[in-house]
Parts: sequence; structure tokens; C-alpha cells
Amino acid sequence: MRAGGRPRSHRERVGDPHRLGLSAPSAAFATGRRRAYETGNSRVSRTRPVDGRRITVVVDLLVIAKEPVPGRVKTRLCPPCSPPEAAELAEAALADTLDAAVASGADRVVVALDGRPGDWCPPAVTLVGQGNGDLAARLTAAWGHVAGPAVQVGMDTPQVGAGELADAMEALLRPGTGAVLGPAVDGGWWAIGLRRPHPRTFTGIATSRSDTGERQLARLRALGLAPGLLPRRRDVDTWDDARVVADECPEGRFGRAVPRLAGQAA
Repeated sequence: MRAGGRPRSHRERVGDPHRLGLSAPSAAFATGRRRAYETGNSRVSRTRPVDGRRITVVVDLLVIAKEPVPGRVKTRLCPPCSPPEAAELAEAALADTLDAAVASGADRVVVALDGRPGDWCPPAVTLVGQGNGDLAARLTAAWGHVAGPAVQVGMDTPQVGAGELADAMEALLRPGTGAVLGPAVDGGWWAIGLRRPHPRTFTGIATSRSDTGERQLARLRALGLAPGLLPRRRDVDTWDDARVVADECPEGRFGRAVPRLAGQAA
């Protein structure tokens, strides 16, 4: 309570994270958490139909995405793709992912975007920036925009549908589970979920290595989060990955785009 009887604001109670001397990633995390609190992001349990069943969800879905600009996305697809073709596939994968996210029954879909939104971005999402720094710093900043349990995915797994995202959210809410991790075929991970965001979740974890997933799992265990494992999935890095994943989701934008581009290349 302030002198004079007026209650202190939440900023006054917790302080400005930058003035408290926090590191850049921790300050970004704390700032985002404070903003989520100040905007009244209450957690309401909702029962929604997903893939013919009704689930109760109090979990956000966080999508880490990059604007599909030629030369900035999916460069490992070139060759055989040209940069515009690689960007087309990236846009198709992102659109499929966002459609699944919106249909998953998540409490909110938060898109941490590097770039500007386009026609591929549905209106029913909350857009936030990724901030600056390395990947760990940007992920930490993105998690500052969720105020409770959340599952994070990227834009490299268009074969993952609404039902599987709902399964991941349900897995996160199981008693005794503080986190979930979805291992990727290449040794990384395609999804991570946290009951409560933690500023040390990603710090110091090297990416794009064959043991990145194992290191991330070890970090979750070291934080005492008792992580559960989600199904192993292939993310799209190379043209071979693209063809395998397209076969797993033939009805989606990505699943239709890959064979069309393959036919043009032939």
C-alpha cells in the first residue's frame, strides 16, 4: 500500500526487471511475465471439441515463427529448391501449423514472429515479437508472453495436427509432470511444454546438434520438472525431410506443395 492509501501497481510491487540488474534474457522474461499479468490474462478452464472428442484446456500454444521471405527461410532446401520455392514451402508449413494450433483447443495461440505477418496468419492468434539475441534469449523472451502452462512448437512440423497438439497439452497437465519434450528424428526436439516458464530452460543449450534433444531433456530434469516425452517426429530441414513429411500430411498445404514442386524440378 502506498502512503496515502493507494495500492501499488504490479510494476511497483515487482519492480522494473532491467533496474533490478537482471541479465538481458532474464529481464525480457520478467518483463513479458509482468505484461501478461497486467493485461489480465486469467486462466479459464474450457471444454472444447477437438477431433471428435471434448477436452478441457488451460494451456497456451506458443508458435516460434519466421516470416517466409526468400533467402531467409528453409535455405537447406536449396538446391533442389530455389529460394522462392523454399519460401513457398515454409509458408505452407507455417500456415498448416497455425491452422492446427487454432483448432487444437488451446486457451490462446501466441505467435512469436521474426518479421511481419502475412495472409498465412489467422486472426485468432496473439502476435508478439521475438526480441534480440541468440536463440536461447529469443525463446526465453517469447515464453515471457505466456502466463501459465504452455506448449511450444516451431514451423517445421506441418504433419502435426490439432489432435496431436491437444495430446501434448493434455500430457503437460498430467499429475507430477512439470514439462514435456518432443524429440526429433535428427536428435533435436520439435516441441517443448512447461507448466511454468523458467528463465534457465534454454540457456547454454547448443542447437543444431545430434544431442540437442538429450541436452534439453537433461536440463528439464536438472530443473526438477519431471519431463514427459511426446512422440518422436521429423522436422523439415532438408529436401529428403520435406518429401517424407509431405507423405505424412498429403491433404495439407505442405503435403500438396512438395509433390508439385518435385514435379516441376523433374
